Parts: sequence; structure tokens; C-alpha cells
Amino acid sequence: MNDNALSGDIARARNNGPVPPVFGEFTDVRCAFDIAGKEPLLAIDQISYELEKGRLVSLLGPSGCGKTTFLRIAAGLTKATGGSVKINGVEVTEPHTEFSFMFQTPNLMPWRSVFDNIMFPMEILKRKNSQAKIRAMELLDLVGLSGFESVWPDQLSGGMKQRVALCRALIHEPNLMLMDEPFGALDELTRMEMHDLLLNIHNVSKTTIMFVTHSISEAVYLSDTVLVFSKRPAVIADLIDIDLPYPRTPEIRYSQRFTELEHRAGVALGISK
Repeated sequence: MNDNALSGDIARARNNGPVPPVFGEFTDVRCAFDIAGKEPLLAIDQISYELEKGRLVSLLGPSGCGKTTFLRIAAGLTKATGGSVKINGVEVTEPHTEFSFMFQTPNLMPWRSVFDNIMFPMEILKRKNSQAKIRAMELLDLVGLSGFESVWPDQLSGGMKQRVALCRALIHEPNLMLMDEPFGALDELTRMEMHDLLLNIHNVSKTTIMFVTHSISEAVYLSDTVLVFSKRPAVIADLIDIDLPYPRTPEIRYSQRFTELEHRAGVALGISK
């Protein structure tokens, strides 16, 4: 960790009270992929990081740098070739029912209504009861889709589909939400609306979130902390604590501090000086 990242941690503790408890421990995480007839491809090279409970942390970096691989290791979907990952003190070796994973595409089942898509995780967990149905309706209200519970996915816009996917990811009240560029395929205006929606959901749910993006602006606007990944093999090029006030509003994107944070991320990515 560099001096700027350390000073950011100290400033946050001083200005905002005690630092939240450690929730996830990533220790010397390394990942290499075997390639027939060639040397293994090193995707991640010994990343260590302590994820604080209730934080929204973005993994920012260029395409192909290992962000998604790191997220999949955190989810238990990909096995690291070195180091360890612990969530709530338990080593992650396989997918966990208390995690949720949201992809770039909503992946809704076209033969199921909006409500039934949201309820699908509860069916898998055998928890499809009256309480779960009430929570599904509350989530629909939270994302502005009350009255759409009986609608089919092909009747929804792209942004509405992602709102349904958000509800599905939250229905079982996960303690860790992993999001892999979930807004990357949306138009700019819809994407900005989803940013505000996610911030609102995060404020209400207090769920710990790891969010993959290659957009500097998106990372700065959404995050409590931004981990900037280098080109492959990935290491942490910078750790940036985002000290922008809450609630975040679109106007903050034009502030001097927002620009300064974007510039720092750009320097870490090697696109600014």
C-alpha cells in the first residue's frame, strides 16, 4: 500500500469515526491459468486486501487485467493457485449461499414472470415462503417496479431487467454482493440512474459489495474505496479512499474533488501524469 492510500485510511478513521470491522481477508492471492503447450498465464500476482464490512468497493482496471478473475475467486467460482480468501473468518473454497453474483447481462428466465424470476433463489434454497414473497414485493417497490410483478422479461427495457436482476440478487439477503460490470451494456442515462439506485439500495441494505468496472467515473461515484488494478498480471496499483460526501448526487461529478479523484485513478492506470 502506498503512502497516499495509508493517509486516506487515517483521514477516514479520524473524520468518520472507527474503521468498520474486517469482513473479507485476501492474502497473497495469486491465479495462473494452464495453457496447452505454453507457460501458465499469470492473471493475478499476490494481491492482499482487507475488505471492511458494509463497504462498497470497486475493482477498477483495464479490460483483461484480472478484475473478474479476482471477483470469481472471492465468490468461490474460481480457485486461486496461491494465497487465501476468507469471508467472515471462513476460507472460501466454493460458492456460498450467503453470497450473490450479478453479471453484466441480467440473465432473466423468459418463461418466468418478474416475480418468479426474483423468487428463483428462494426456491433453490427451499425458502419460498410468505416472508420471502413479502420481501420480493418490498424490493420491487425499492427499485421502482411495483405493479410489474406479473410482467414477462421481454416486455421490459434493459434498465428494468437489471432492476429485476438486482432484486433477485438481494432476495436472500446476502452478506456479500459481487457485481461484474452490471451496468456496462446500458446507455449512459440509464447507467447513471442505476448508479443512484445502487447507492440507495446499499444505504438501505448495508450489504458489503465488490463491484467490477473499467469506468473511472463509475468507480469514483459509487465507491467507498477503489482498488486500481494494474495490467496483467494484476497487482494493486493504488488504493483510493473516496471521501466524497453522502448522499451522492449527479452534481458531485462536476466538483473539483471528483476530478482530483478521477485524476489519481488515471495516474494509477497509466493514462494520466
